[in-house]
Amino acid sequence: MIKFIASDLDGTMLLPSGELPAETFTLIEKLHARGVLFCVASGRQYESLRRLFAPVADKIIFIAENGALVFYKDTRLFGENLPPDALDAALHIIRQEENVYPLLCCENNAYVENDYAPFCNECKKYYPNFKTLTRLEDCPELDSVCKIAVFDERGAALRSGKSLPEKLPILRVIVSGKVWSDVSMPTVNKGNALVFTQKHFSLKKEECVAFGDYMNDLEMLQSCGQAFVTENGYPALKERIGNVIPSNAEMGVIGTIKEFLKE
Repeated sequence: MIKFIASDLDGTMLLPSGELPAETFTLIEKLHARGVLFCVASGRQYESLRRLFAPVADKIIFIAENGALVFYKDTRLFGENLPPDALDAALHIIRQEENVYPLLCCENNAYVENDYAPFCNECKKYYPNFKTLTRLEDCPELDSVCKIAVFDERGAALRSGKSLPEKLPILRVIVSGKVWSDVSMPTVNKGNALVFTQKHFSLKKEECVAFGDYMNDLEMLQSCGQAFVTENGYPALKERIGNVIPSNAEMGVIGTIKEFLKE
């Protein structure tokens, strides 16, 4: 029996336009009425997720910042931060990369030290609460930095997403989108956040379903009894998981959830 459904957003549940399918809130209400927990698992900021799901925000679980934070009913259940020495080392290395821009992600806000327009425009999409500083070291929330999002408009997978893992071996560097990579503690990923959630809500692996499209979803998909990748997903992820559903443009996640509701 399914008791929990988790889904990534960008490239998975969201339409290519960046909007939620029209039936999303209705389906979440139906799941809630049947005792099925719905979870949004994204690399986005918690505030961004809560705004997007405002009508049902108190009925769902939020895994934010690619697994660094877990919220339920506006309460933080889980969080893992970058210690000062790891943060300083990561910023030093990232700044040496050409045409790459770091974004400090904290529990309440995100911070940048560069006003490069393409970078800031991308930040606005996923981090509604972001501020500009002269130096990131002046961040007033240094004790709650959960990850560094790295913007590389040349393409993260081919550029900084390949070079940074070798230069930051003690940290986790994962490509999370076409122009984004995330730098965090080695144990931070959606899968570990989901395992925490399973324990917190007394859920068994076989009672859980997950949807994703990119390699930052891999551990989450592996932590569930049933896992699905959208047709538009990253080829390596489709090969690893195997269960391919229609693309986000064809609302594959919504269609699959409907089938579960019929059952």
